[in-house]
Amino acid sequence: MLRKPWQQPRGSEKDELEENAAHQAAILNNKIIAVGRIHFTEQNEAQIRYMAVDREHQSKGTGKLILDALEQSARDRNISKIFLHARDNAVVFYQSNQYQITEPSHILYGKIQHYRMEKALH
Repeated sequence: MLRKPWQQPRGSEKDELEENAAHQAAILNNKIIAVGRIHFTEQNEAQIRYMAVDREHQSKGTGKLILDALEQSARDRNISKIFLHARDNAVVFYQSNQYQITEPSHILYGKIQHYRMEKALH
């Protein structure tokens, strides 16, 4: 969902932070329809990465279920702030879940604008 359209190989979604991360997936009829990961960067901060929902299942609440589960993982570790780098087309989704844009971020593959977004957990 995130890598194949850009000709990125299977496994390129893994990095050196896997050991300090929690993953969530939604599965329907033995098919992964949504994924997300949160890794813990500092004592009170975490980053969400690799969020994706299959096109057929977008706007049905699946992404929110994944996001809520990742946020709960952060709360369970007493994390006070989550940040992420949202693709341009995902900004509205994160804003609807109380994330705020803090600044424009990087441009992936020379084409996809990202924005750093943050949310304080209470």
